[in-house]
Amino acid sequence: MSLFKRLFSAVKSGTTSQADWDEIRSNLIDSDLGVKLVDEVIAIAKDSKPYDAQRAISAQISSWLSTKSREIAAPSDGLAPILLVGVNGVGKTTTCAKIANLLQKNDYKVMLAAADTFRAAAVDQLQSWGDRLNIEVVSGKPNSDPASVVFEATSAAITAKCDYLIIDTAGRLHTKQGLMDELGKVIRVVQKQQPVKEILLVIDATTGQNGIKQALTYIEAVDVTGFIITKLDGTAKGAIALAIERASGLPIKFIGVGEQVTDLQPFDPEKFIKSLFT
Repeated sequence: MSLFKRLFSAVKSGTTSQADWDEIRSNLIDSDLGVKLVDEVIAIAKDSKPYDAQRAISAQISSWLSTKSREIAAPSDGLAPILLVGVNGVGKTTTCAKIANLLQKNDYKVMLAAADTFRAAAVDQLQSWGDRLNIEVVSGKPNSDPASVVFEATSAAITAKCDYLIIDTAGRLHTKQGLMDELGKVIRVVQKQQPVKEILLVIDATTGQNGIKQALTYIEAVDVTGFIITKLDGTAKGAIALAIERASGLPIKFIGVGEQVTDLQPFDPEKFIKSLFT
């Protein structure tokens, strides 16, 4: 059952008991929407007429979402560097390939930078994607300084007159200040050559409420411009997308809905909200 279908059905029935409301509330909290937002939705539902409930709930949800652009920044003044950041295991490397594929399909020239130098598998994985997509990948020696790889990649992308450079960074816990400082160094190295257009934080939809903590801590450390939510191949865990936007004020730009390189979609708020009721 979709996220709000039972809630909507309860409003339409007009005979919902307190025990039923409590169960609905518990289920919504379990979906990672968060207590505060759950209570907001239930209050709206209880105050709505059956014929108006979906519109009222949808309007409330829409008010939580960011008003900032969901479009990927255009390369209007030369190379547009994009950094993907996040904790370990959220799918950054594969997402780099997915974005590269999407941009290439739209006739942009793209280069990839393998700046996760401490995990050999990440470099190999990105190189494999580059080979499959016929996109150049700049990498360094194992355990080399990520900043040096990024400097080389930015120079190469500018020389090659690329539209986009997509930079895969090492996974780092948002609670580790030293690693966050290192990320800041990588960003500064790019900025010396070309303004960074996007810093996209990749968050696993199954992370739950911890995803909000990740988002807020990363925003404090670096200039995050938006989110990519991975493993969002259904609405069962879709509530975390709503909660993250409500907490941060920043937009989700893409959602990952599978393992294939084509399984990346621009986040469509209207379509997503409709899916919560069906």
